[in-house]
Amino acid sequence: MDAKSLLQLTKKPNIKIFSGSSHQDLSQKIADRLGLELGKVMTKKLSNQETCVEIGECVQGEDVYIVQSGCGEINDNLMELLIMINACKIASAGRVTAVIPCFPYARQDKRGESRGFFDIPVDNLCAEPAALKWIKESISEWRSCTIVSPDAGGAKRATSIADRLNVDFALIHKERKKASGVDGMVLVGDVKYRVAILVDDMADTCGTICHAADKLLSAGATRVYAILTHGIFSGPAITRMNSAGFEAVVVTNTVPQEDKMKHCSKIQVLDISMILAEAIRRTHSGKSVSYLFSNVPS
Repeated sequence: MDAKSLLQLTKKPNIKIFSGSSHQDLSQKIADRLGLELGKVMTKKLSNQETCVEIGECVQGEDVYIVQSGCGEINDNLMELLIMINACKIASAGRVTAVIPCFPYARQDKRGESRGFFDIPVDNLCAEPAALKWIKESISEWRSCTIVSPDAGGAKRATSIADRLNVDFALIHKERKKASGVDGMVLVGDVKYRVAILVDDMADTCGTICHAADKLLSAGATRVYAILTHGIFSGPAITRMNSAGFEAVVVTNTVPQEDKMKHCSKIQVLDISMILAEAIRRTHSGKSVSYLFSNVPS
């Protein structure tokens, strides 16, 4: 074996970042934070509506990261991601990692117990540190606020934030007389003369959080904020938010929000590109990403 071949064997693979069609703005922000250029990739639809992907540069032996969020044309984007992964594997990439800011179809997994959905390594990143940072920087009365879960399913998430802020927690319980609908909401906890902060992982049509906001205001809350990881905002969501009594609806940029912000001035966006960029950096170098569970990288 000559010296050149030995050098190729011992050379550490480079990071290559490719963007799918779903959220190129976030992909560019991640690449910028890593000081890298986005990889060249061309996607198109064939005449029979199949998705075609061409990787426009060499990825042989490299550490490849493909950013594709579960938004927009979800089924097309998911198929595009799978084809991009396959194209990189065929091109002999050393490793391929999918970076999925908003994981599609997650709400349709109804099993209550862990049954090993993945058979590959997975890191589940959270936006809690970014949310805590926003609360402390943007709400002057945060030390006397109440963190509220809009339903029982989000209680664990809300109590985690309340504990880290050392503030009170409240829960909104949905009363159902029939299985087909919610007949009323019962507030468990005290928000009178306080700022109430609703926290949830996702808001789609926004019926639940808008009803929750009205309930909190009627219970005496001085102001109501909503902090959501994924702002899907489909159907009547924008109309409902404009009519509800929110001071602000804060979401991360796992989903593009530019168009929706034009129609709802209450929407504010937290950039999480630094979290994803640091996760890529740490994964590439073999370090743990657990640091990101309690810190926001600069």
